[in-house]
Amino acid sequence: MAAVTPRVFVSHLSGVPVFDPNGDQVGRVRDLVAMLRVGGRPPRILGLVVEVISRRRIFLPMTRVTGVESGQVITTGVVNMRRFEQRPTERLVLGEFLDRRVRLVEGDEEVTVLDVAIQQLPARRDWEIDKYFVRKGRGGALRRKGETLTVEWSAVSGFSLEEHGQGAENLVATFERLRPTDVANALHHLSPKRRVEVAAALDDDRLADVLEELPEDDQVEIIGKLAEERAADVLEAMDPDDAADLLSELPEDDKERLLALMRPDDAADVRRLMSYEERTAGGLMTTEPIVLRPDATVADALARVRQADLSPALAAQVYVCRSPDETPTGKYLGTVHFQRLLRDPPFTLVSSIVDSDLVPLRPDTPLPLVTSYLAAYNMVSAPVVDESGSLLGAVTVDDVLDHLLPDDWRETDLTDLHGEEGVDRGGR
Repeated sequence: MAAVTPRVFVSHLSGVPVFDPNGDQVGRVRDLVAMLRVGGRPPRILGLVVEVISRRRIFLPMTRVTGVESGQVITTGVVNMRRFEQRPTERLVLGEFLDRRVRLVEGDEEVTVLDVAIQQLPARRDWEIDKYFVRKGRGGALRRKGETLTVEWSAVSGFSLEEHGQGAENLVATFERLRPTDVANALHHLSPKRRVEVAAALDDDRLADVLEELPEDDQVEIIGKLAEERAADVLEAMDPDDAADLLSELPEDDKERLLALMRPDDAADVRRLMSYEERTAGGLMTTEPIVLRPDATVADALARVRQADLSPALAAQVYVCRSPDETPTGKYLGTVHFQRLLRDPPFTLVSSIVDSDLVPLRPDTPLPLVTSYLAAYNMVSAPVVDESGSLLGAVTVDDVLDHLLPDDWRETDLTDLHGEEGVDRGGR
């Protein structure tokens, strides 16, 4: 039997408190941000507008929401305190959907939207509009109120985009169905003006994923056209190694301004990566592998591996280190591979099944030796450890491939691979 996913009417969310994992109140919900989609798909909920204690309104992505329960919203605790600014491709659910006059698809009868229900997709953090609560007739103070009813999202017209539209809003909605690599490929072939327009309309996390797949010239062009605070937000959402590579292509003054606008912890990781030579293990590594302490269990490790935002290469193993477990860590003890986690009982301590035979890489290990290491030991990721034995990060096979392939490898049009037609690239 399929699990029932929660459904919430947005009127019940207005004004409810938002808490971090420790139970401290972050603020209160003031609205929800939605994006219209093409192809008869229901609008997607991007996040919440939260009013924090200082009365500033900020944006909380739904990917940072771990629970929508009775009378409260629970977050991961990671909150960007910059002021919320609505983008052209975004819609406010409470502010723009409620009291809106639309028509029922069947019978073409005019109705007024009184409330909207949202539902979380099974096994994902994504939320989308599920139902509308509407009133028939025109109503009004001098007229008897019409019948109210709850209908499916598909029963109401006016909440979808044209299937073949080529405005920025339509392209962003179309790109939602593509992998970041395919979005990057489509963006690269747009005119410069349209490329910047569409990139600016993407949300921070999506734009970060796409930038990581674009050629350096396109990355620099796009990041340079964004407002500096927005650019800093996007850099924070990128993998630290990719953010470091992008910043290294910018003029020194621009680089320092953006680093100063980033959260201190994120900026520190990026600065550390920029201190290494580009074609070395230190220059290639990410500072965000899965790190566990020796007293963690197999169940703890599998919970970390299951995180949806991890790349397959990073999810293939966990690194066991003494405290602290943020890079640079305490003493590195070894690696536990995903297959080993599947073979042992959930209560097993990771320290008892750790593989300590493989010698980790040093940060100054040159790229050819990193490549040989991964190939010789059939690894998709390798630990990087400093002279004191602390884990600095991990080099993944995808980052190695980026530096082994020809400089123009991203020019390849991957739409030919699966026979799909690309988007209109005329730059209209």
